[in-house]
Amino acid sequence: MRTTTVARMQSGDILPGLHPGYERNMATIESLLTIADLPDSPTPRLDAELLLAAALGKPRSYLRTWPERELDAAQQAQFSAFMQRRRNGEPVAYILGRQGFWSLDLEVAPHTLIPRPDTELLVETALELLPATPLAVLDLGTGTGAIALALASERPAWQVTGVDRVEDAVALAERNRQRLQLGNAAFLHSHWFSALSGQRYGLILSNPPYIRADDRHLNEGDVRFEPSSALIAGSDGLDDIRAIIQAAPQHLLSGGWLLLEHGFDQAEAVRSLLSEGGFVEVNSRRDLGGHERISLGRFDRE
Repeated sequence: MRTTTVARMQSGDILPGLHPGYERNMATIESLLTIADLPDSPTPRLDAELLLAAALGKPRSYLRTWPERELDAAQQAQFSAFMQRRRNGEPVAYILGRQGFWSLDLEVAPHTLIPRPDTELLVETALELLPATPLAVLDLGTGTGAIALALASERPAWQVTGVDRVEDAVALAERNRQRLQLGNAAFLHSHWFSALSGQRYGLILSNPPYIRADDRHLNEGDVRFEPSSALIAGSDGLDDIRAIIQAAPQHLLSGGWLLLEHGFDQAEAVRSLLSEGGFVEVNSRRDLGGHERISLGRFDRE
Protein backbone atom coordinates (compact mmCIF):
# COMPACT_ATOMS: atom_id res chain seq x y z
CA MET A 1 0.00 0.00 0.00
CA ARG A 2 1.27 3.47 -0.86
CA THR A 3 2.20 5.55 2.18
CA THR A 4 0.60 8.54 0.44
CA THR A 5 -2.84 7.11 1.15
CA VAL A 6 -2.49 7.45 4.92
CA ALA A 7 -5.40 9.62 6.01
CA ARG A 8 -4.44 10.78 9.51
CA MET A 9 -4.19 14.55 9.88
CA GLN A 10 -2.36 14.97 13.20
CA SER A 11 0.87 16.95 13.48
CA GLY A 12 3.82 15.15 11.93
CA ASP A 13 1.64 12.66 9.99
CA ILE A 14 1.83 12.19 6.25
CA LEU A 15 -1.03 13.90 4.45
CA PRO A 16 -2.90 12.14 1.62
CA GLY A 17 -1.67 12.97 -1.85
CA LEU A 18 1.79 14.09 -0.71
CA HIS A 19 5.14 12.34 -0.85
CA PRO A 20 6.06 10.44 2.36
CA GLY A 21 8.87 12.93 2.98
CA TYR A 22 6.27 15.57 3.86
CA GLU A 23 5.55 16.64 7.44
CA ARG A 24 3.55 19.60 8.70
CA ASN A 25 6.60 21.50 9.94
CA MET A 26 7.92 21.53 6.35
CA ALA A 27 4.79 23.09 4.87
CA THR A 28 6.14 25.97 2.83
CA ILE A 29 4.93 26.61 -0.70
CA GLU A 30 8.29 25.54 -2.13
CA SER A 31 8.51 22.32 -0.14
CA LEU A 32 4.95 21.29 -0.91
CA LEU A 33 5.43 21.75 -4.64
CA THR A 34 8.74 19.88 -4.52
CA ILE A 35 7.29 16.75 -2.94
CA ALA A 36 3.69 16.80 -4.23
CA ASP A 37 2.99 13.28 -5.49
CA LEU A 38 0.78 12.85 -8.60
CA PRO A 39 2.41 9.96 -10.48
CA ASP A 40 -0.57 9.29 -12.78
CA SER A 41 -1.11 12.87 -13.94
CA PRO A 42 0.31 13.99 -17.31
CA THR A 43 0.86 17.47 -15.80
CA PRO A 44 1.76 16.88 -12.13
CA ARG A 45 3.50 20.20 -11.48
CA LEU A 46 0.75 22.28 -13.07
CA ASP A 47 -1.95 20.34 -11.20
CA ALA A 48 -0.16 20.81 -7.88
CA GLU A 49 0.29 24.55 -8.50
CA LEU A 50 -3.37 25.05 -9.38
CA LEU A 51 -4.54 23.12 -6.34
CA LEU A 52 -2.12 24.84 -3.97
CA ALA A 53 -3.05 28.29 -5.27
CA ALA A 54 -6.72 27.43 -4.74
CA ALA A 55 -6.05 26.21 -1.19
CA LEU A 56 -4.36 29.54 -0.48
CA GLY A 57 -6.99 31.59 -2.30
CA LYS A 58 -4.22 33.18 -4.38
CA PRO A 59 -3.21 33.30 -8.07
CA ARG A 60 -0.47 30.96 -9.30
CA SER A 61 1.94 33.90 -9.55
CA TYR A 62 1.82 34.15 -5.75
CA LEU A 63 3.53 30.74 -5.48
CA ARG A 64 6.62 32.03 -7.27
CA THR A 65 6.66 35.33 -5.43
CA TRP A 66 6.42 33.84 -1.93
CA PRO A 67 7.95 30.33 -2.07
CA GLU A 68 8.95 30.48 1.62
CA ARG A 69 5.39 31.23 2.78
CA GLU A 70 4.16 28.63 5.32
CA LEU A 71 0.63 27.24 5.19
CA ASP A 72 -1.55 27.15 8.26
CA ALA A 73 -3.29 23.94 9.34
CA ALA A 74 -6.53 24.66 7.48
CA GLN A 75 -4.69 25.44 4.23
CA GLN A 76 -2.61 22.27 4.57
CA ALA A 77 -5.72 20.18 5.09
CA GLN A 78 -7.43 21.77 2.08
CA PHE A 79 -4.43 21.20 -0.18
CA SER A 80 -4.13 17.62 1.02
CA ALA A 81 -7.82 16.98 0.30
CA PHE A 82 -7.47 18.46 -3.19
CA MET A 83 -4.40 16.34 -3.89
CA GLN A 84 -6.10 13.14 -2.75
CA ARG A 85 -9.02 13.79 -5.09
CA ARG A 86 -6.58 14.38 -7.96
CA ARG A 87 -4.70 11.18 -7.11
CA ASN A 88 -8.04 9.38 -7.38
CA GLY A 89 -8.24 10.67 -10.95
CA GLU A 90 -10.77 13.49 -10.55
CA PRO A 91 -10.05 16.31 -13.04
CA VAL A 92 -8.60 19.51 -11.60
CA ALA A 93 -11.40 21.50 -13.25
CA TYR A 94 -14.04 19.55 -11.31
CA ILE A 95 -12.08 19.80 -8.06
CA LEU A 96 -11.85 23.58 -8.35
CA GLY A 97 -15.16 24.12 -10.15
CA ARG A 98 -13.38 26.42 -12.63
CA GLN A 99 -11.71 26.16 -16.03
CA GLY A 100 -10.16 28.76 -18.29
CA PHE A 101 -11.31 28.94 -21.90
CA TRP A 102 -10.34 31.59 -24.46
CA SER A 103 -10.03 34.72 -22.26
CA LEU A 104 -12.76 33.61 -19.85
CA ASP A 105 -12.84 31.96 -16.44
CA LEU A 106 -15.80 29.58 -16.41
CA GLU A 107 -17.66 27.66 -13.75
CA VAL A 108 -17.72 23.94 -14.56
CA ALA A 109 -19.50 20.94 -13.03
CA PRO A 110 -19.56 17.15 -13.52
CA HIS A 111 -22.71 17.33 -15.66
CA THR A 112 -20.83 19.29 -18.35
CA LEU A 113 -17.82 18.58 -20.54
CA ILE A 114 -14.65 20.35 -19.42
CA PRO A 115 -13.76 23.06 -22.00
CA ARG A 116 -10.49 22.23 -23.75
CA PRO A 117 -7.95 24.30 -25.68
CA ASP A 118 -8.63 22.35 -28.91
CA THR A 119 -12.17 23.73 -28.95
CA GLU A 120 -10.84 27.28 -29.13
CA LEU A 121 -10.19 26.50 -32.81
CA LEU A 122 -13.96 26.73 -33.35
CA VAL A 123 -13.93 30.24 -31.90
CA GLU A 124 -10.87 31.31 -33.91
CA THR A 125 -12.35 30.02 -37.16
CA ALA A 126 -15.73 31.67 -36.59
CA LEU A 127 -14.06 35.01 -35.92
CA GLU A 128 -11.97 34.67 -39.09
CA LEU A 129 -14.89 33.68 -41.31
CA LEU A 130 -17.47 36.27 -40.34
CA PRO A 131 -17.35 40.04 -39.82
CA ALA A 132 -18.15 41.90 -36.61
CA THR A 133 -21.49 43.11 -38.03
CA PRO A 134 -24.82 41.91 -36.54
CA LEU A 135 -25.22 38.14 -36.83
CA ALA A 136 -27.43 35.45 -35.27
CA VAL A 137 -25.26 32.59 -33.98
CA LEU A 138 -26.22 29.20 -32.55
CA ASP A 139 -24.01 27.00 -30.32
CA LEU A 140 -25.38 23.44 -30.15
CA GLY A 141 -24.65 21.42 -27.00
CA THR A 142 -23.34 24.47 -25.20
CA GLY A 143 -22.41 22.80 -21.90
CA THR A 144 -20.70 25.46 -19.79
CA GLY A 145 -21.48 28.03 -22.49
CA ALA A 146 -17.77 28.25 -23.35
CA ILE A 147 -18.06 28.64 -27.13
CA ALA A 148 -21.11 30.91 -27.02
CA LEU A 149 -19.64 33.18 -24.36
CA ALA A 150 -16.24 33.41 -26.05
CA LEU A 151 -17.93 34.54 -29.27
CA ALA A 152 -20.23 36.95 -27.44
CA SER A 153 -17.26 38.48 -25.65
CA GLU A 154 -15.41 39.06 -28.94
CA ARG A 155 -18.36 40.19 -31.06
CA PRO A 156 -20.71 42.57 -29.21
CA ALA A 157 -22.90 42.94 -32.32
CA TRP A 158 -23.54 39.20 -32.54
CA GLN A 159 -26.56 37.64 -30.82
CA VAL A 160 -25.41 34.24 -29.62
CA THR A 161 -27.78 31.49 -28.49
CA GLY A 162 -26.52 28.37 -26.74
CA VAL A 163 -28.69 25.27 -26.32
CA ASP A 164 -28.28 22.06 -24.38
CA ARG A 165 -30.55 19.11 -23.64
CA VAL A 166 -29.33 18.97 -20.01
CA GLU A 167 -31.23 21.53 -17.95
CA ASP A 168 -28.46 21.75 -15.33
CA ALA A 169 -26.01 22.65 -18.10
CA VAL A 170 -28.30 25.44 -19.32
CA ALA A 171 -28.47 26.82 -15.77
CA LEU A 172 -24.69 26.63 -15.45
CA ALA A 173 -24.13 28.43 -18.75
CA GLU A 174 -26.55 31.13 -17.66
CA ARG A 175 -24.64 31.62 -14.39
CA ASN A 176 -21.45 32.04 -16.41
CA ARG A 177 -23.19 34.55 -18.68
CA GLN A 178 -24.46 36.60 -15.74
CA ARG A 179 -21.08 36.61 -14.01
CA LEU A 180 -19.37 37.74 -17.23
CA GLN A 181 -22.16 40.29 -17.86
CA LEU A 182 -22.59 39.38 -21.52
CA GLY A 183 -25.97 40.69 -22.60
CA ASN A 184 -25.66 39.45 -26.19
CA ALA A 185 -25.80 35.75 -25.22
CA ALA A 186 -28.77 33.62 -24.17
CA PHE A 187 -29.22 29.95 -23.23
CA LEU A 188 -32.15 27.63 -23.89
CA HIS A 189 -33.13 24.05 -23.07
CA SER A 190 -33.21 22.20 -26.39
CA HIS A 191 -32.03 18.86 -27.77
CA TRP A 192 -30.17 20.13 -30.80
CA PHE A 193 -32.83 22.03 -32.80
CA SER A 194 -35.95 20.70 -31.02
CA ALA A 195 -36.93 24.04 -29.45
CA LEU A 196 -35.83 26.22 -32.37
CA SER A 197 -38.61 25.79 -34.90
CA GLY A 198 -38.54 28.57 -37.49
CA GLN A 199 -35.28 30.07 -36.21
CA ARG A 200 -32.45 30.74 -38.69
CA TYR A 201 -28.84 31.68 -38.08
CA GLY A 202 -25.88 32.96 -40.05
CA LEU A 203 -23.55 30.66 -38.11
CA ILE A 204 -24.14 27.34 -36.35
CA LEU A 205 -21.30 25.63 -34.53
CA SER A 206 -20.94 22.73 -32.17
CA ASN A 207 -18.55 20.54 -30.22
CA PRO A 208 -20.88 17.51 -30.17
CA PRO A 209 -20.23 14.02 -28.82
CA TYR A 210 -17.96 12.22 -31.29
CA ILE A 211 -16.34 9.28 -29.47
CA ARG A 212 -17.08 5.68 -30.46
CA ALA A 213 -18.92 3.66 -27.84
CA ASP A 214 -16.08 1.10 -27.68
CA ASP A 215 -13.22 3.63 -27.54
CA ARG A 216 -10.70 2.53 -24.89
CA HIS A 217 -9.95 6.15 -23.98
CA LEU A 218 -13.33 6.35 -22.23
CA ASN A 219 -11.75 4.42 -19.36
CA GLU A 220 -8.64 6.58 -19.11
CA GLY A 221 -7.71 9.91 -17.54
CA ASP A 222 -10.12 12.78 -16.96
CA VAL A 223 -12.65 11.42 -19.46
CA ARG A 224 -13.70 8.78 -16.91
CA PHE A 225 -15.33 11.53 -14.84
CA GLU A 226 -17.08 13.40 -17.66
CA PRO A 227 -20.71 12.71 -18.66
CA SER A 228 -20.93 9.96 -21.28
CA SER A 229 -23.82 11.78 -22.97
CA ALA A 230 -21.37 14.56 -23.89
CA LEU A 231 -18.81 12.10 -25.28
CA ILE A 232 -20.32 9.03 -26.97
CA ALA A 233 -22.10 9.11 -30.32
CA GLY A 234 -22.79 5.59 -31.55
CA SER A 235 -20.62 2.85 -32.97
CA ASP A 236 -18.52 5.17 -35.16
CA GLY A 237 -18.80 8.37 -33.11
CA LEU A 238 -20.66 10.21 -35.86
CA ASP A 239 -24.33 9.77 -34.91
CA ASP A 240 -24.77 13.29 -33.52
CA ILE A 241 -22.72 14.90 -36.28
CA ARG A 242 -24.96 13.20 -38.85
CA ALA A 243 -28.07 14.49 -37.08
CA ILE A 244 -26.73 18.05 -36.93
CA ILE A 245 -25.68 18.09 -40.59
CA GLN A 246 -29.06 16.75 -41.69
CA ALA A 247 -31.07 19.30 -39.69
CA ALA A 248 -28.82 22.37 -39.95
CA PRO A 249 -29.95 23.56 -43.44
CA GLN A 250 -33.45 24.17 -42.06
CA HIS A 251 -31.94 26.60 -39.55
CA LEU A 252 -29.27 28.34 -41.63
CA LEU A 253 -29.68 31.55 -43.56
CA SER A 254 -28.56 31.33 -47.17
CA GLY A 255 -24.78 31.53 -47.15
CA GLY A 256 -24.61 30.57 -43.48
CA TRP A 257 -21.79 28.43 -42.07
CA LEU A 258 -21.78 25.20 -40.07
CA LEU A 259 -18.64 24.47 -37.99
CA LEU A 260 -18.15 21.13 -36.23
CA GLU A 261 -15.46 19.82 -33.91
CA HIS A 262 -14.68 16.11 -34.31
CA GLY A 263 -12.10 13.46 -33.54
CA PHE A 264 -8.56 13.63 -34.93
CA ASP A 265 -9.30 10.81 -37.42
CA GLN A 266 -12.84 11.80 -38.47
CA ALA A 267 -12.23 14.79 -40.75
CA GLU A 268 -12.56 12.92 -44.04
CA ALA A 269 -15.83 11.31 -42.95
CA VAL A 270 -17.25 14.62 -41.71
CA ARG A 271 -16.28 16.41 -44.94
CA SER A 272 -18.11 13.70 -46.88
CA LEU A 273 -21.20 14.12 -44.73
CA LEU A 274 -21.15 17.88 -45.24
CA SER A 275 -20.81 17.56 -49.01
CA GLU A 276 -23.58 14.96 -49.17
CA GLY A 277 -25.73 17.32 -47.08
CA GLY A 278 -25.51 20.07 -49.70
CA PHE A 279 -22.76 22.18 -48.12
CA VAL A 280 -20.15 23.91 -50.26
CA GLU A 281 -16.67 25.30 -49.55
CA VAL A 282 -16.19 22.27 -47.32
CA ASN A 283 -12.81 22.11 -45.60
CA SER A 284 -11.07 21.23 -42.34
CA ARG A 285 -8.78 23.12 -39.97
CA ARG A 286 -5.89 21.74 -37.94
CA ASP A 287 -5.34 22.19 -34.22
CA LEU A 288 -2.02 23.04 -32.56
CA GLY A 289 -1.09 19.36 -32.61
CA GLY A 290 -1.45 19.25 -36.38
CA HIS A 291 -4.66 17.18 -36.35
CA GLU A 292 -7.68 18.04 -38.47
CA ARG A 293 -9.89 19.01 -35.53
CA ILE A 294 -12.83 20.88 -37.07
CA SER A 295 -14.65 20.72 -40.40
CA LEU A 296 -16.95 23.31 -41.90
CA GLY A 297 -19.13 24.14 -44.83
CA ARG A 298 -21.39 26.90 -46.17
CA PHE A 299 -25.02 26.32 -47.10
CA ASP A 300 -26.26 28.26 -50.12
CA ARG A 301 -29.97 28.04 -50.87
CA GLU A 302 -29.62 29.32 -54.43
